Amino acid sequence: MTDREQGPMLAGKGLKQHYEISLGAFKPKGIVKAVDGVDFSVQAGKTLAVVGESGCGKSSLARQLTLIESPTAGTLTFDGQDILSLSPAEKRLARQRIQIIFQNPYGSLNPRKKVGQILEEPLVINTNVGAAERKERALSLLAKVGLKAEHYDRYPHMFSGGQRQRIAIARGLMMNPRVVVADEPVSALDVSVQAQVLNLMMDLQQEFGLAYVFISHDLSVVEHIADDVLVMYLGKVVESGTTEQIFNRPQHPYTRALLSSTPRIDPANRIEKIRLPGELPSPLNPPSGCAFHGRCQYANARCQNETPALDQAGHDSAVACFAVEEQRLDYLTNRAGLTE
Repeated sequence: MTDREQGPMLAGKGLKQHYEISLGAFKPKGIVKAVDGVDFSVQAGKTLAVVGESGCGKSSLARQLTLIESPTAGTLTFDGQDILSLSPAEKRLARQRIQIIFQNPYGSLNPRKKVGQILEEPLVINTNVGAAERKERALSLLAKVGLKAEHYDRYPHMFSGGQRQRIAIARGLMMNPRVVVADEPVSALDVSVQAQVLNLMMDLQQEFGLAYVFISHDLSVVEHIADDVLVMYLGKVVESGTTEQIFNRPQHPYTRALLSSTPRIDPANRIEKIRLPGELPSPLNPPSGCAFHGRCQYANARCQNETPALDQAGHDSAVACFAVEEQRLDYLTNRAGLTE
């Protein structure tokens, strides 16, 4: 086994993304902590899912991983190399190996360009590959995503949503990436089409040894495709572990609330519906202590005043929760089953 296969393909440590915004004339600027100290790693050929409610920082993290934005703090390594310390030219080369698939296939493809032009554009911008070779690669990837050679000369509006997302996937692979960040790639598609696109992504992952970072709010999709899961809440990771750990033995009250709204076929893995009071707090003015304490039935004074660290001691997954640490959660008394 090579060093590349042994180490993570992409890893982050203490990643932060803080935005300074104006609150009006004569007022001090506010700080939005979109991502606030995230650690993660993903191996080649594996899928890391990042889940949470809208506004938890998932898409901000995706922009960091693809170098669309530079983190305000933390480190990001690609294939063992710190890519944040690279020169602009070196960083541009690294960015080619980390590609993104966007959420909306209707908005991410230029309606004025034919499919062939859309697919070849990354090669035109970043390489000196000739026209014949560009077309050959475009046609090859069209075939791999289940489209025909005749589609090369058609415009995006002539395709269904599922076909457009296949085109977007093909475009993401044109630069031979090692990592693909998929930001809600099937949420805009009909349920009947979602499985086809997910199965295609898994087939391509196996063929090319791709590492996926899969951003999603749909846990039923995540259970199908992910190897590992990060659960985010207000810019922080509240729980992380393997898909089996997160779905069958969730620890954090927020993780359980998310899973309780996800249909489960096996009755033994169902969780009684948990309704969280209130709404996700503003990242501009986050609560003190644990950000989740205002919506958590298990919160106490310590939760209101101290911030829990992500800790795996004595647990299946790594979890940031004082109630779990102090064994104050009644549902953890029966670790084998989830039904209360």
